[in-house]
Amino acid sequence: MLYNESIMNEAELKTSTKQRVVISLIAVVMLGSMIASYVAIVANGGKSGATNTEITDEKAQEYYAAYSAKLAEFKEASSGDFKKFSGQLGAVGVYDEEAANSNGVTTKELVVGDGRELASGDTNYLAYYVGWCADGTIFDSSLDDTDDPTSFTNALDASQGMIEGWNEGVVGMKIGGIRRITIPGEKAYGSSREICGGYDKPLRFLAMVVANEEPFSTVVSELETAYMKVQYANYGIDYEAMMGM
Repeated sequence: MLYNESIMNEAELKTSTKQRVVISLIAVVMLGSMIASYVAIVANGGKSGATNTEITDEKAQEYYAAYSAKLAEFKEASSGDFKKFSGQLGAVGVYDEEAANSNGVTTKELVVGDGRELASGDTNYLAYYVGWCADGTIFDSSLDDTDDPTSFTNALDASQGMIEGWNEGVVGMKIGGIRRITIPGEKAYGSSREICGGYDKPLRFLAMVVANEEPFSTVVSELETAYMKVQYANYGIDYEAMMGM
C-alpha cells in the first residue's frame, strides 16, 4: 500500500538511530504476526479468527496528521532549549580517532545547568543530542536539519537504555547543562555494530540533559507514540488494531 509522499514530508519524519532500530523491529513484528495468524488459522481448522491489522488510507492519514500536530507541540515546548543548544553547535567537528579510542570517556563542560546533578546510574532525564564521527560526519541527532537546524524533532528518554560511554559521560551534569562527550569504541558499539565506517569506532556527542517532568515528559512520550504509529502505517499496519487499542 502506497501513501502520499507529500503528507509524509509535511509530517517532517526524521529517523534517528533509536527509531531505525524500532523500524527494523517492525519487520520482525510483521513476521511474527504472520506466523501467529497462520497458527491461529490452523488451530481454528483453517478458519481465520485473527484481527485484521491492515491499515486503511483514511487511518494512515489520521496518523500522519496526529504526528504533525504532536511534532508542532513538541517544537514549541522545546524552543527555549533549542535556542540554548544551538549556540553550542560549533563544538561539532573533526577529532583524533586514535586519541579518542585511547583516552577513555572524556568530557568538556560547555554550559553548566542549574538543576539537580546526575549521579551514576541515574536515568531519570531527557536529552537532546548530536552524535558525530571522527571526520566530523553527523550520524544522528535531535535536530530537524544538521546543516541549518531550526528546531528539535525528538528527545531521548534515558530510561530506555543508553550506551555505556554515554551513561558514564553524563555523570555530574546538572539538568539544563550541555556537555561534549567523547566515547571510545569499546564503550560505544564496539564490535556489535558498524558505525562511522567500521567497528570499534569512537563517537562524540553534544548532549543537553533536561528534566523528565510534566507536562514536557508527556509531550515527548506522545510524540514517540505518534511517530511509532506512522512508521507502522508505512508498513501497511494499523498500530492501534495490532495493539488492541
